[in-house]
Amino acid sequence: MSFESDFENRIKRRLEELDHQGLKRELREPAGVDLSSNDFLSLSKHPLVKARMAEAVLKEGTGSTASRLLRGHRQMFTEVERRFADFKLAQRSLYFGSGYAANVAVLSTFPEKGDVVFSDRLNHASIIDGIRLSAAKRKIFDHCNVDNLRELLIGDQSTGQRFIVTESLFGMDGDKAPLAEYAKLCEETGAVLIVDEAHAVGVFGERGSGLIEARGMDHANIISVNPAGKALGVGGAFVAGSEWMVDYLIQRGRTFIFSTAPPPAMADALVVSMEIITNEPDRRRKVLNNSALLRRLISDIGFDVEQCDSPIIPIIIGENDQAISVAAELQSLGFDVRAIRPPTVPIGTARLRISVHCELTEDTIHSFVNALKHATANLENRSCSVAYS
Repeated sequence: MSFESDFENRIKRRLEELDHQGLKRELREPAGVDLSSNDFLSLSKHPLVKARMAEAVLKEGTGSTASRLLRGHRQMFTEVERRFADFKLAQRSLYFGSGYAANVAVLSTFPEKGDVVFSDRLNHASIIDGIRLSAAKRKIFDHCNVDNLRELLIGDQSTGQRFIVTESLFGMDGDKAPLAEYAKLCEETGAVLIVDEAHAVGVFGERGSGLIEARGMDHANIISVNPAGKALGVGGAFVAGSEWMVDYLIQRGRTFIFSTAPPPAMADALVVSMEIITNEPDRRRKVLNNSALLRRLISDIGFDVEQCDSPIIPIIIGENDQAISVAAELQSLGFDVRAIRPPTVPIGTARLRISVHCELTEDTIHSFVNALKHATANLENRSCSVAYS
């Protein structure tokens, strides 16, 4: 048997296993009412954002053609980085092609051999992969558990630098990290706090810059990663922090140095996005109000949903095949809801991940809840409680 056929058979067996476990994924275009994307403020469709990007394409072309350190740098990158740093109240920011690239750069660059990274158990895959690429030791603390993190810090005997890494708003559960408590632990232990604001930037805080702002924290001692393809509606990601931190990423961040720069037009569009977020706070308020209404209505039909202001609402189904079935039923009724399964979430917690955006109407929200009630009528247990392990 040839090498090619051995390899082909192995991969086909893997695909069959995934299918049998209800874990095989399929690509599906958007259809129906958006209840799955992270376009919380609906800025991806905003006419001013679209117009600015179109104008920038005509001026600068469709691509940057090289890395920032070669010919890919543009004045508009400098401008958008300055604007975002001001927005975030940080000294400086650096623009990457994606949130994944930004997390990998931060976590494979700053932690070194002899250092220790303390990472939340439910952190995003890009955080996990960035830590794996570093030479630092990794310690996992229980999800959002300050006491467990403190115990690990106290028990750690290493002499290197220590880092605490967390999402601020967790993308699959919609809960918030105790950032202020983590900052206090950093002050006590000399650890550095790294915060992924992927789902919080644009939504929380008086200016809409995220949960770091909402918690009244000083960005001078924090490294934050801020993807711009969610609430900001465009793409790429900003790493924000001190002057020296950004300078070092330019020198050593491999996903920055060795990647072609994002299309310049994205930077121009993001300037407009930040202006809209600043000048139209009603968009942020509408997201949170819609979330509160939807959470209450989902609770009324029997699901144990936390009553909070997060725009991400997990509806735990449990089994993979059941989650797929419920999502398919809702899709057939005109609601674009997707089933989230392991390894994205823990085994046994397959779910519908509902994302709320500002353009949802009350009528649409009520219609969705009625559809959800119908689609889940035969489920034995309606619960959004997750057993973290």
